[in-house]
Amino acid sequence: MNRVDVVYVLIIREGKVLMVKNKKYMNWTLPGGGVEKEETLKDAATREVWEETGLKVDLGRLLVVNEAYRQRENNHVLFFTFKGEVAEGEVGVRDTDGIMEASWLDIAEAEKEMPYYEGGIEKLLEGSLSYTFQGVQS
Repeated sequence: MNRVDVVYVLIIREGKVLMVKNKKYMNWTLPGGGVEKEETLKDAATREVWEETGLKVDLGRLLVVNEAYRQRENNHVLFFTFKGEVAEGEVGVRDTDGIMEASWLDIAEAEKEMPYYEGGIEKLLEGSLSYTFQGVQS
């Protein structure tokens, strides 16, 4: 299987979660996507949010790491979810090839779309993981 790293950003405003509807899987997810070669997780997360929604974000702590085997695609995927805050911009769809819609969903609705966060979004926000980019080492 191929190893694939994916980053997501959880952005909550006024009790609503920013989500995007993906064309490939026809599902709602947090804004995010694949980490490119020689890109840090945080760089990928801010880039993906910008590309999908037009928002510039400030990233906070790493909330959770999920893992899945996608047999159809022959991928072993690690999903890294960061907490984020909107720094600038208005929500829109920039990546019209990959994203159908970007919208603020109620937390309960978002949790139905994302059942893979054990304990739900509120529980997710209670904890955090340490993340440090240690730079380029020789």
